Amino acid sequence: MAHSILIVDDEPGIRQSLTGVLEDEGFRVDAVASGEDCLRLCEKRLFSCVLLDVWLPGIDGLETLTRLKAIAPDVCVIMISGHGTIETAVRATKLGAYDFIEKPLSLEKTLLAIRHAIRQRELELTQSEFEARLGPEFAVAMVGESVPMRALRQQIAYAAPTNGRILLNGESGTGKELVARALHAQSKRASHPFVEFNCAAIPEDLVESELFGHIRGAFTGATQAKRGKFERADDATLFLDEVGDMSLRTQAKVLRVLEEQRFEPVGSETSLTVDVRVIAATNKRLEAEVERGHFRADLFYRLNVIPFEIPPLRDRLEDLPLLVDHFNRLFSLANKRPLKQFTPDAIDRLQNYAWPGNVRELRNTVERVIIMHASPLVTADHLPILGADLPPALSYNFDSYRLAAEAYEREYILRKLSETQGNITRTAELMGIDRSHLYRRMKALSIPRS
Repeated sequence: MAHSILIVDDEPGIRQSLTGVLEDEGFRVDAVASGEDCLRLCEKRLFSCVLLDVWLPGIDGLETLTRLKAIAPDVCVIMISGHGTIETAVRATKLGAYDFIEKPLSLEKTLLAIRHAIRQRELELTQSEFEARLGPEFAVAMVGESVPMRALRQQIAYAAPTNGRILLNGESGTGKELVARALHAQSKRASHPFVEFNCAAIPEDLVESELFGHIRGAFTGATQAKRGKFERADDATLFLDEVGDMSLRTQAKVLRVLEEQRFEPVGSETSLTVDVRVIAATNKRLEAEVERGHFRADLFYRLNVIPFEIPPLRDRLEDLPLLVDHFNRLFSLANKRPLKQFTPDAIDRLQNYAWPGNVRELRNTVERVIIMHASPLVTADHLPILGADLPPALSYNFDSYRLAAEAYEREYILRKLSETQGNITRTAELMGIDRSHLYRRMKALSIPRS
């Protein structure tokens, strides 16, 4: 069904020209000359988008916008004006307008604004449905309408209802955990717990107890029995994050559980049988780790039943405006701040950056702006330095993906270290990663500690 557009403008020429163009683009169009006529029509019909002039006879556009939002709070409204000011644009945004464009109208920009407004509204409705059924984390993972994100949604829909093991491949910050949660939420195990284990965050001497549990007295300090992750994930999903950092010793024990679906808690001679679906994630190329002898080939083949590739943000930059809007709403609400309006030049600045820290880095950037920037309008000048002079990783002429990724990651870390004068804790915060993970990456990339 075609989307319906309402044009509200007192100039007959504008109504006629916009009507013709929008109808040629496949929209259903109505046009009226006053705010009063707009409100009467919107009480009877629901429109996908309203193009509303600021200067109107009778009640003006801003007053019409206020009354329209009371009648149809979910309608997307784009304000148009030949005498636009920043104050008017800010006021319109606060009243609920999606966008503000100036006359003389560029038909290309107007069409783009309409399509973005409609797409944003559809996304919000979809997110609301997902949040009601599956919780907000799943909805966050689904932000984006690019080809890679649509393919990812389809892959989740196919794989989730099965019991096949899944390996999520992707750079740090791409949202692998959220994809894992989406898979669990759409699986037959959704009524049971989603159990997480970060293979890089637990000291080696505690990993076995964390994964398999222990009985009382199994070792010094074991004053009571403890259920491990595998036992807690019985009939459920176990998410093994950063599986590429798992030691060879632990890999052997995990392999046995995957093969036999049973294990013994530390200190016990009694085997426990479990039915666990494992979803693993890594920012390393496990095939290369197998060749180096750092990862067991047999465990890799056990985990890599259904491989997923989580796209980096630089490969889906068309999703960036939607992500910025999502994080804008999220952090404005969380911090009780008014919603910001990111200007087109600010969005352009963000889209011209390679985002080596991916969605996590973008999330941190938007949060910083929401908290630290007082003005409701965010321009390119208000954004933090993003290292836009760095070439994106895809422009490097390397023989393999791994070498290109490592070269770009090394340059990115060195730049961030320079920005913080070598402060490891502050650098990790800027990058949106744990301090311990930064140390490991610096060691792997031969970056000296200052």
